Amino acid sequence: MLNKWLNKPLQEASITHLNKAKQRQDNLTKPAGSLGRMEALAIRLAALQATEHPAADRVTIAIFAADHGVAAAGISAFPQEVTGQMVANFSAGGAAISVLAKSLGADLEVVNLGTVQDLGPLPGVIDCRIAAGTANFQHQDAMSDQQLANALLAGRESVMRAVSANAQLYIGGEMGIGNTTSATTIAAELLIIEPEMLVGPGTGLNQAGVNKKAEVIRQALSRYQQLGKTPLELLRCVGGFEIAALTGAYIAAAQEGLPSVVDGYISSVAALVAINLQPKIKPWLFYSHRSAEPGHRYVLASLDAQPLFDFGMRLGEGSGAATAVPLLRLACDLHNNMATFAEAGVSDQ
Repeated sequence: MLNKWLNKPLQEASITHLNKAKQRQDNLTKPAGSLGRMEALAIRLAALQATEHPAADRVTIAIFAADHGVAAAGISAFPQEVTGQMVANFSAGGAAISVLAKSLGADLEVVNLGTVQDLGPLPGVIDCRIAAGTANFQHQDAMSDQQLANALLAGRESVMRAVSANAQLYIGGEMGIGNTTSATTIAAELLIIEPEMLVGPGTGLNQAGVNKKAEVIRQALSRYQQLGKTPLELLRCVGGFEIAALTGAYIAAAQEGLPSVVDGYISSVAALVAINLQPKIKPWLFYSHRSAEPGHRYVLASLDAQPLFDFGMRLGEGSGAATAVPLLRLACDLHNNMATFAEAGVSDQ
């Protein structure tokens, strides 16, 4: 079975460390609950990391890049060549996520799963090209069974590299012209919502372009509904290599006991697929921000997810998740380094 590893049991949070973290928070020199969600973040990380000293110092960021055949339908404001050009920009350190990773001291890897162009060797880029992009899912399945398995496995392999580097947090990002169309098609089917409610401008479409994107999604859903309705089949028929890799990464990270920070709309759709496959991964996913893409709020609502901030961001490439790391680090620092009432000689009554 190609994707048998997806069903491997997940790690579980430590109830012992959860209770110890709660007890510590109750004894720090502040009114109980006065730091709001910062307290909850530290408690949750302590339980997931099974430690009395949660930390977010060692971070691995993986950007999965791939092209989409559906770009031929004219559903993006940018030409398909931009995917490969941005991979080169990641390699050169000029992209937003490159700057953020450097600022955070995070490990950054870029995984090329399927750009149309063969980019050749690039520093910091792992060449895992499955094909020169997915097929155009208007007319045929986006991937074969083997291609889907390879994309999912690429996500797992990225997580295993992060585990080998002793990462404390994992961030997955994506780059692929056309991938908001793919993500919205998946979300519309899984959430049973009309595409017009979810579809957005992506890289900058005008209203006519948005309307065209919605029609392309409707056509794809009509075709898909004649096929087997499982999350994996949906991912295979209308997904992207990078969305599949993110799906595999989130599941693998939970299997390995590594918390993940989810980026924006496309990453959250990958999380939605992952949760449909392995519902118990939910506690392992931290949602960083609410994207300006209209479909994101529906996905977050379906997951009962509370993002950490809303800055109107919609760049992708892991940028929102990276921006959330300082908040997680501060939550850990407060938890670990504040004095208790007893230590400070302050009355707790």
